Formats: sequence, structure tokens, C-alpha cells
Amino acid sequence: MQRRGALFSVPGGGRKMAAGDLGELLVPHMPTIRVPRSGDRVYKNECAFSYDSPNSEGGLYVCMNTFLAFGREHVERHFRKTGQSVYMHLKRHMREVTIACDAVLSSKSPYTKQDPDTWENELPVSKYANNLAQLDNGVRIPPSGWKCARCDLRENLWLNLTDGSVLCGKWFFDSSGGNGHALEHFRDMGYPLAVKLGTITPDGADVYSFQEEGPVLDPHLAKHLAHFGIDMLHTNGTENGLRDNDIKPRVSEWEVIQESGTKLKPMYGPGYTGLKNLGNSCYLSSVMQAIFSIPEFQRAYVGNLPRIFDYSPLDPTQDFNTQMTKLGHGLLSGQYSKPPVKSELIEQVMKEEHKPQQNGISPRMFKAFVSKSHPEFSSNRQQDAQEFFLHLVNLVERNRIGSENPSDVFRFLVEERIQCCQTRKVRYTERVDYLMQLPVAMEAATNKDELIAYELMRREAEANRRPLPELVRAKIPFSACLQAFAEPDNVDDFWSSALQAKSAGVKTSRFASFPEYLVVQIKKFTFGLDWVPRKFDVSIDMPDLLDISHLRARGLQPGEEELPDISPPIVIPDDSKDRLMNQLIDPSDIDESSVMQLAEMGFPLEACRKAVYFTGNTGAEVAFNWIIVHMEEPDFAEPLAIPGYGGAGASVYGATGLDNQPPEEIVAIITSMGFQRNQAVQALRATNHNLERALDWIFSHPEFEEDSDFMIEMENNANANIMSEAKPEGPRVKDGSGMYELFAFISHMGTSTMSGHYVCHIKKEGRWVIYNDHKVCASERPPKDLGYMYFYRRIPS
Repeated sequence: MQRRGALFSVPGGGRKMAAGDLGELLVPHMPTIRVPRSGDRVYKNECAFSYDSPNSEGGLYVCMNTFLAFGREHVERHFRKTGQSVYMHLKRHMREVTIACDAVLSSKSPYTKQDPDTWENELPVSKYANNLAQLDNGVRIPPSGWKCARCDLRENLWLNLTDGSVLCGKWFFDSSGGNGHALEHFRDMGYPLAVKLGTITPDGADVYSFQEEGPVLDPHLAKHLAHFGIDMLHTNGTENGLRDNDIKPRVSEWEVIQESGTKLKPMYGPGYTGLKNLGNSCYLSSVMQAIFSIPEFQRAYVGNLPRIFDYSPLDPTQDFNTQMTKLGHGLLSGQYSKPPVKSELIEQVMKEEHKPQQNGISPRMFKAFVSKSHPEFSSNRQQDAQEFFLHLVNLVERNRIGSENPSDVFRFLVEERIQCCQTRKVRYTERVDYLMQLPVAMEAATNKDELIAYELMRREAEANRRPLPELVRAKIPFSACLQAFAEPDNVDDFWSSALQAKSAGVKTSRFASFPEYLVVQIKKFTFGLDWVPRKFDVSIDMPDLLDISHLRARGLQPGEEELPDISPPIVIPDDSKDRLMNQLIDPSDIDESSVMQLAEMGFPLEACRKAVYFTGNTGAEVAFNWIIVHMEEPDFAEPLAIPGYGGAGASVYGATGLDNQPPEEIVAIITSMGFQRNQAVQALRATNHNLERALDWIFSHPEFEEDSDFMIEMENNANANIMSEAKPEGPRVKDGSGMYELFAFISHMGTSTMSGHYVCHIKKEGRWVIYNDHKVCASERPPKDLGYMYFYRRIPS
């Protein structure tokens, strides 16, 4: 494969020039050609408006002044906007003589199963595999007759690859399968790797790393097994040497959710494009696949593609709407999801052994922008898909253009009723929310006997300081979770300064409006006795059709008496209160050690930063009390926003929203330069109220006209905002019936939202489809009972 670069000029719209004329044509444009300096962002692998690359048919065109890259469809758009005429054309060319060689190198060994429709899990290679210590203790493993060395179990047995111990695994979903002796052995001895007996075949085996807490690959597995007398090439992979099907194979959460072991047919075309994993980016991929399966988001971004691209700022990589449109078009166009086309030469070499590869598109540019200045999402660590969903909704709200705001479909009002236990008086309030959080009603589990047994074992293990076995999978009726959502919830310290009472009130929640799309989060994560975050191993019978009409808010009822209008005070020590009143704490001075102490308890990092900031850096204990008071607020996990710091109400991590008029002081600066007011307003709205980018926008839009359709729409929207400010009517909601149908769900595998893996299932064209990073296949067994976030659409009444 070769990559070639060549300069070319686009005078007069990019007409083709003979090679001999090119040098002469470049002479007048030489002053515009720059050499990249330190700090310049040079884009040479991806188009700013699409996912074209040097591998694409038309290659990539890099502007020799801005160093932005464009595909063939978009290079003239950039030329018309900027007048830049010189681009470097990058194109990779495949040398046909290497096709045969590449095919041979990519072919599997004779001992590898050739199954083009089987879903392959991409497991990490264990870091302990290369230098694994194996004891010369003379242990030899027989081909059958295995049992646990610490109990009499004969199934779910694991061979430790260091000392050859055969021990039982952990419990399965139904509480059978093992007593966790393999895990106990690791904790006693520290030997990291084990292989499951009964899974060993010439193709491999199930290997688990206790140290890395997950399934792994061992590239030296044959050698490690041979140490204990096991010939990997002559094993049959049966459970405990049995050849019949009497023993039902057990599967883990990872296998169920990813539908491992089933033949999944790859899918191609519009709406079936995967997203490459950038390293713990599956939370983003899953959310965006679900988001762009919603028609309102498709229309707002992909439907407005020409206008959004034409009015994008000079640097489209730094514009939210441009990047949303780019991602949406990449997922929905089908341009990057085509079945492989084999040439005659490839067919001769590969024949039917060739396995189609789904490459997907890389959301690198999108992730870089939406996570910019966000300390968690900008990292390479795994994140909570629910938190990213709310972060994305916030970005959509702040960057609305015109009257379109697709996030309206999620917005709804929650009525909260608080009743004082002493006076029996009530208070009704409303708040805006974007998803429904359902508690896990463990007390309603259908397998109570198993849970009781687990609780007894837990207490015994705690008393004897032994490791706890994994919680059995609880089977929870969905109706119980729904009932728990609206049931009374005890309110500790309810307005204690006014009522001087503990546990003085109860709170209930109901829907004051039903959204067009209802997002349901199952609150599977909690804290153990040691304050270590853990995940409930639960299965919930989520319905395909959902009726929440009975949860409609009722308001003040006859006979109810309202509580007086007393707001709970924010209690802050005197010294920190004085600091907050007299001077703002610089965000860079926040005590990060206190932040991390709180974060290690499992609270969102942004909430921890706010807690430490608003309690004046007085320590983690005081900040913890702030968290307890504020954790039910809808913006609890949003980035720290400091009034008066960097502009009124400006966020430390974000920019001012577009749903209000641009600040008059910025408009005045632009008009003082001789530009029209409407030019200034339009430019600021198109650039998220950024002065420097707004000036670039004005200079790049010489064709600006006051009566353009775009300007009319923007002015209409501004007038609507002004009217709304003059006469507030509350948040916009799309109320309707309470009947919904399930169309997507996101599942999580692992012990914490900050680790593991996310997968998305979406119902399209009458069937379920699984989106596992770049792999998109028709689903055979969608695990609807193991989801973490569920997406419902309203059924028209």
C-alpha cells in the first residue's frame, strides 16, 4: 500500500489543470501556503465533514493554510467559504500484487474454526501470560473425572495455570454452579490465571484473570496446559469428559449480552454502521447509536446537513452541530457500511474462507469535541453511559440552531409531593428531567430463598473475614420497580432548620407530563458495606409495551393543606461562607484530594468537584454532607458552573447557550467594527457566542444577506425567546399519552459503570439488531432483561 501526496490548486471552483500548468498556477498562491508550526492542528487522516480518509475512493484534500482535511464532496465548500486554493491530495493506493500476500497473512490456521457468521469477542491479552510462573510440582490433569479440591462439585471447574489446582468457580445466575473456591485460592496464593475445564479445544479455551477481573486471552495457552499434561490439540471440549448433552453449559453476563456462541449475520447499509472503539469509548458509541435511531435527531442534524455545513465556522472540527451532523450522516447514510466486494483475484485466493470485515467509522473527532474540557469524558477511562446521555442532552440544549431542539423529545416534568410527618401538610413542586430512574426492588425478587441464603453467607463471611461470593442473579418483576418509583420515600433532615425534626417527611414522585421518548435507567449500582461500588446482579422483565398512565400527577388534592414557603438553608461553616461571599475560589484551587476521596465512594466526579468548591475546600466530610443534600437535583452530575466567574452564569467547562440572545457587550464589540447588528447576532449564534470565531464566521460569509431564510428563522427564534423571557411559561414539554413501546436498550457488562463494556440493541425494520462497537449484526436473542438503559417511544393514542 502506498500513500501519495500532491499539491493542486482550485481556482475558479476546482477545474482540472494539466500537470505542466500546475507549477505556474501555484505562484500567485504561494503566500497562502504555510508550514505547520508547533501547536498547529494538522488533520491528514479524516475529513472535517465526513469520514473520508486517504483510503477513500476520492482520497483526502488537506488545506495548505488551515491544515483542515476534506473529502472530495466537501473540498469545494471550503474553497468557496475561505478562498483558500491550494490543497495537498492524499490518496492511498493498493498494489494488487500484495493482495494475495495480505490474504495469506490474514488467513486463519488449520486449527481455527472457519465460521463467517460467528460473532468473535475481542478479549484483551493478559499481561500475566508472557511471564506466567508455573510450579514444577508434578501435577498432571486427567482427561475426565475432575472435582473441586475443596468441595465435591464436578461442574464449573477451573484449572489454575500456576499450580494446577482444580477448584470450583463462582455462582451462576440461578445460584448453582460453584462455591467460589477458585477465587478464594487466588486471594490466598495470588496466582492470576485459570482456564475452565471442559472448554479446552484445539481453537482455545475460556481463560479468566482474577487479577485483571475479566476474561482474557493467553497466547501461550498450549504451552501452559502442556505443563500439566494436557495436549490442547487432542481435547474435545466436553464438560468433565462427558460427551453427551446432559449437562447444560453455563454462560456469563458477558456472553449473554454479546450473544456469544450464536451465529449472528452481519448487517450493512443505512443505519447499520458501527463505531470503532477508541479505547473505552463503548459508552459513547452505544448512546449515539440509540440517539440517531430517533427521527427527530435524524431530521435536526442529517436533514439539515447542507445548511449546517454551509454555515459552520472556519474550523468545523470545533463546532458541535457540524460534528453531530457528520456523525449522524456517517451512521445513517450507508456510505461507510457496505458489504465487501471481492475481485476475482481475491476470490481465487480466499475462496469461501474469507470473512467479511466490518470496519465501522471512528468517532475520534466527535469524542474530542463533546468531551473537551470535561475531566472524565476526555479521558480514556470507561464512563457511565447514563451520565454521558445527560451530558449530550445538555450540549444539544446549549447549541440549538433555529427552532429545532431535538432534545425536547426527552424532556418531561416530575411532580414531587412532600408531606411533613408532624403537621401532615404537603408541598408540591415540579422539576425538569430527561430520564426515569427506576430503583431495583430487591425485596420483590422472585428468588427470595437464594437471596436469603446469600445474606446468611455474607454475614458469616464478614464475621470470619472471608471473601464474599458473588451475589446471585435476582429476578425482579418490572411492576415492582415501577411501584417503587412512585412509593413514598423517607426524607431525612426534612427542612430541619425550620421543623427541628429528623426523618420528618416522605416524598413521592409522579409525571406532570409524559415525554415523547421515555428513557428508563435501572439503578443497578450501589455501595457495599465497605463503601466499594458494586452492581446488583439482577434480571428484570422489561416489557415491550409500557403503560405508565397511572403515574400521572394529581396535584393538590381536596383536604390537603400546603406547607408554608420555607426553603432549606445551605449550611456552610462560617469561615468558608465568608470566603465564598467575599471572593470566589479559583477552580484550579479546588482540593483534588478531597475530590478523589468522594469520587472513590462512587459519586460522579463533577458532583464531587462542586461539593468541594461550594463548601470552601473545608474537607471531604463537609463536602460529603453537601452531596447528600443535593444528590437528587437534576444537575447534580453536571460540570461546575460559577456565577460571576468568567461571565454571568458561565460554566467552567462549557460555553454560554444559544437559546438566549447573545450578550449585548459582545454584540457591541462587533458592531463597533462596522458590521451590522444582524450580522453580529447571526455570527454569535452560529459560533456559540465566541467572539473570535464569530469574527471568522463573518469574514467567511461575504454572501450574507439580511433577508436570508436562515436569518429569518434565527430572528423568529430570538423573538420567541424574548417573549418567553418577558412572559415565562415554563419549560417546553411534549405531553401525551402514557403508552410506550420499547425500541432500544443499552446493556452493561462488568462490576461498575467505570469499567466493563457497553452494547446497544435497537429494533429496526421489525427485528432487533446488536451494535457492539464496529460490529453490527442481526440479533438472535436480545437480552432485554439485562439492560441498563431502555429507550421507549410513545404510542400514538
